[in-house]
Amino acid sequence: MSNQKKFGVWMDNYNASIVGPDAENGDAYKFLAEVTGDQSSGGGSEKGSNNHGIMTQQKFFKEISSHIVNATHVHVTGTGQAQEQFIRYLGETPQFKNTKTSECTSNKMSNERLVEFMDEKLK
Repeated sequence: MSNQKKFGVWMDNYNASIVGPDAENGDAYKFLAEVTGDQSSGGGSEKGSNNHGIMTQQKFFKEISSHIVNATHVHVTGTGQAQEQFIRYLGETPQFKNTKTSECTSNKMSNERLVEFMDEKLK
C-alpha cells in the first residue's frame, strides 16, 4: 500500500467528511476534513437558479478534491445522488481521470465510525 493513496468520502448534497491515510501510522486511516457546501438558492430566473446550483456544486466538489490530492482510489458513500455526481466529476477531472472509484449508500455516522467504515472498505 506504500505507493497507493486511498481515501474515503461520506457525502450528501451539502456536507462531506473525508478520511485518508495517516502518514504517522502506516496503513491506518484518519479523519482529514469536513466540507460544507453552499445551501443558498440562486434566486431570480429558473436558468439563473440552475446555473447557480451547478456552480455551487462544482465549488463543493473542488473543495472536497483538494483534500484527496494524488488519490489512487476513492470510496464514496452517503445519501442521495451526490456520490454519483461526485464520481462523475472525478472521472471528468484530468487529475483524477485514472483514480479508481467505488461507492455504496450509508447514513451519516460519527467521524470515528467513518474511519472504521472506510478502513474496512479500502482494504
